[in-house]
Amino acid sequence: MIQPMMILIAGPYRSGTNDDPQLIARNLDRLESFASQVYEAGHIPMIGEWVALPLMKQAGSTRLGDAISQQYLYPVANRLLQRCDAVLRIPGASQGADQDVRLARERGLPVYSKIEEIPARGNEAKTGA
Repeated sequence: MIQPMMILIAGPYRSGTNDDPQLIARNLDRLESFASQVYEAGHIPMIGEWVALPLMKQAGSTRLGDAISQQYLYPVANRLLQRCDAVLRIPGASQGADQDVRLARERGLPVYSKIEEIPARGNEAKTGA
């Protein structure tokens, strides 16, 4: 049986948005659509922004791209990669996602570019077994 992997989903968040909140929200929604597919395959999805955004807020960030947010956004993904088992790099230009892929490869982690490449856990994925 394949053990569930924690898989960091790397893709555009701010890229190509000019910091437009609606476009950023659309990018996060897209990342989360892949998260649900990772979960359905029997694994644990992780998106760096799920951790970074609340931390940035609590640290006093007032807007994406300010000095405080910069202390969290990419460093959080770096720390998460120390605990993740793999990366799913979804399509789209993103320097942060490219950095995640580079770090994952340096650490010897698998990098997938399609959901179908991720080993599925089978029936236990939906039953929780």
